Formats: sequence, C-alpha cells, structure tokens
Amino acid sequence: MNNMNDVHSQKPKWNALVGVLYVVLIFFVSQMISLMLLSMFLASKHLSVDQMSSYLDGSVIAQFFYILIAESLAIGLVYMFLKWHKSGFASIGLIKPKWRDVGYGLAFVPVYYLVYLITLGIASVLVPSLNINQEQQIGFNNVQGTLNLTLTFFSLVILPPLAEEIMARGLLYSSLKKAMPIAGAAVITSMIFAAAHLPEGGAAGPLYVAAIDTFILSLVLVYLREKTGSLWSSITLHSFKNGVAFVLLFVLHIN
Repeated sequence: MNNMNDVHSQKPKWNALVGVLYVVLIFFVSQMISLMLLSMFLASKHLSVDQMSSYLDGSVIAQFFYILIAESLAIGLVYMFLKWHKSGFASIGLIKPKWRDVGYGLAFVPVYYLVYLITLGIASVLVPSLNINQEQQIGFNNVQGTLNLTLTFFSLVILPPLAEEIMARGLLYSSLKKAMPIAGAAVITSMIFAAAHLPEGGAAGPLYVAAIDTFILSLVLVYLREKTGSLWSSITLHSFKNGVAFVLLFVLHIN
C-alpha cells in the first residue's frame, strides 16, 4: 500500500509543456528513424524505390521490424528523457507488476466496450455522416502461416500497448497532470491519443471511428492508471483489446 501511495505522490521533475512536446516528438521521430533504417537496409540489397515500397507494404517481417524498431526507440527515448531529469520509469507509473493490476485491467474490459458502444451509438445519431464501417489500415495483409501470425501478434498485441502506455498514460499524462487537474489531463491525453489514430483511415480519409474508440479507451486507461498507481493495469486492458482485434481479423478472419 505504501508503494502505491509513493507512486501517486511522485511528481515529475520536468516542465509539463516540455514533457508533452517531447512525447509528440518521440511519436514522429521513432517512426521516421525506423523507416529510414529499414529503407537503408533494403537499399543495401540493391532494391529500387518501388521494390522497397512494395516490400515494406506487403511483408509481415518488414512490418514487424518496423514496429519493433519504432516502439523500442520510443521506449528508449522516454528512458533517456527520464534519466536526464534524474527520474525513472516509476515516476510515470511503470513499477513492478502485480497480479492485482492485471485483474483490474481485465475487469475493466467490459466497461470499456460498454462505454465505447454507447458513445458510438450517440455519435452516429448526432453525426449521421459518420462512417462506422470504415476500414482501419493496420498494415498487415496476407497473414498466413505460424511465423507470420506470431510476428503479427507481437506487432499488434505486445509491442504497441507497452510503448503507447509508457508514452501516453505514462510520460504524457504525468506531464499534463503536473500542470492541470486530473480531469483535464485525462481529456487532453485522450484527445492527443485519439488524434494519433486518425490517419489510420489511409486513402479513405481520417478514421473518426478509431478516434472515438481510442478516446474512450484512453479515458478508461487513465482511470486505471489513477486507480492502481501503475501502468500495468492499462497495459493489460490495451493488450487485451488489441488481442481481440487480432483474433477477429487474423484467426477468425472477421472484418
């Protein structure tokens, strides 16, 4: 109990605005560097620009390494930021995991889905033009075979929940909470998190349904962060949610 109170009582040792801007920078820089490194590797194999683009879009292995590099870089850059400010991961809620945290994460799965479905129903009535059937471009096509399924699982269910929780409900939320009340920090964190998912509509345009989904998800994840004082409850729920999508899309093939 004392450990949880200590985590709740810790305050960031950095400027709140600097923390927010750093998270946004991490989000873009980690993806750019990952893409650059993969492109350099493929160029060393004497592939043309068109061949590289085709390979990066169609290869599960390439997409796995892109996500692995990007998410690893993101976590590493957060670590560097914290060390620079003489802090550690515990200051943003990444402490020793407990079974209680996993239990909270799983217990709030139905809460998230219920709130999301209610919100989506209301949004559909208020905005009739909202396309709730717009397809999300997650970047994995023709996933067949044990190896490809395994790499896709790690790319969607393990790596993003860990990195995104460290960035969003960790550094971003902790920074915002230093400068404003919890409610405001929760809403702004969720708005930024939702905005990051808008481009997943691809050529069809902004994916507003994903933004609604991730906004609601983020609010629940922030609540779990506050409830437990740990990121592991939010990582659990986030991973479970992505796991459901993985099973539906790549195991049961339900779009």
